[in-house]
Amino acid sequence: MTQPASPENLRAVLFDSGGMLLRPIGGRWNPRADFEQTVLTHDPFLTAEQFAEAITAGDRLFAASSSTPDYDDYHRVMLHSLGVDPTPALLADLRRDVPPAVLLETYPDVEETLEELSRRGVRMAVVSDAWPNLPDLHAGLGIDRYFEAYAISAVLGCDKPDPRMYHHASSALDLAPAECLFVDDDPHLVAAAIRLGYAGRVVSRDSAVSNVPSITSLTELLDFF
Repeated sequence: MTQPASPENLRAVLFDSGGMLLRPIGGRWNPRADFEQTVLTHDPFLTAEQFAEAITAGDRLFAASSSTPDYDDYHRVMLHSLGVDPTPALLADLRRDVPPAVLLETYPDVEETLEELSRRGVRMAVVSDAWPNLPDLHAGLGIDRYFEAYAISAVLGCDKPDPRMYHHASSALDLAPAECLFVDDDPHLVAAAIRLGYAGRVVSRDSAVSNVPSITSLTELLDFF
């Protein structure tokens, strides 16, 4: 097991995104909040029960995939469950651009923390199981300027805790793992980073966890720098 980094060595923070920096308005990540409304414009007679079954089918695709699945493939699985023809027009409608602020918001502790870390010269990157448009979502919410690099599962073809996810970000910053603090809301993924030699903290805004080092607010990251 690699020894964890000491606070004195830290020069960067590697952030998870969903559940860490961003949360979906309405509480659901996938499919995005306008999925039902969009599909109903093509077939207005679908029921809530049918949509629930379709979303479960989409969840199964995620569970069976080694990395974030293709966006159109994900929608095709749900549309097949609904008995709706996945026409090119409907698929395009489901992935149409909408302002990120319509669907997403940052947590209250995010912008102040990122701004202060930046002011202190701390380098930052993102390590996220997400689709390739994540930087665009961050841009729409005004936080992309803080991040020098992104390690995104749909781009790299692997999910956390695959070491390639963590190493892609630290290598992009030209830093050793021991110089990076990885933060995530999943204790399992933080523990994996610590085994690879990164410093790690679980961000648990409701209450601290006991088995992995944790913090209850991103503002506590400022104590490391």
